Amino acid sequence: MRKENIDSDLSGLAFDFFYWFSRFEFALKENQYLKSHKPGSNADPGWGEYVMKWQLNYNPSAEASEILKLLPQRQIVLAEDALDWKPLDLAGCKSSLDAVVLCLKTIRNNLFHGGKHSCKGWDDPMRNHALLTSGKAVLSQLAALGGIEADYLRLY
Repeated sequence: MRKENIDSDLSGLAFDFFYWFSRFEFALKENQYLKSHKPGSNADPGWGEYVMKWQLNYNPSAEASEILKLLPQRQIVLAEDALDWKPLDLAGCKSSLDAVVLCLKTIRNNLFHGGKHSCKGWDDPMRNHALLTSGKAVLSQLAALGGIEADYLRLY
């Protein structure tokens, strides 16, 4: 989709999703959910730690179920460096929370890296609207689940 063809509603939703995704990763780090706790390592958000701690307390909401139903796609490399798309493979996910987090991270990656073409449905505004709206709602729900709302919402 060309920038000039993106309506302001969808553009606003994309910005909101990026903003809240960033806030969630900040809240993870502020609450010591880190990829590595080794001194000197990069301060990367620990999505895996978060999932391990909260997976037994997680029940997918309607919005999370919508994301799982729409199942974001991931770009793959074919023979001779050709690129293609395939739906996420959730078989390796250990819980529904793990699957939802993988979907959220893929939505973020697909938006951030942009330049998508030859992907059926990529330019579908209704699909993108549903993914962004549901994704933002799920991020808020996950902040509440983990008790990290103050940092997520900037309530100091």
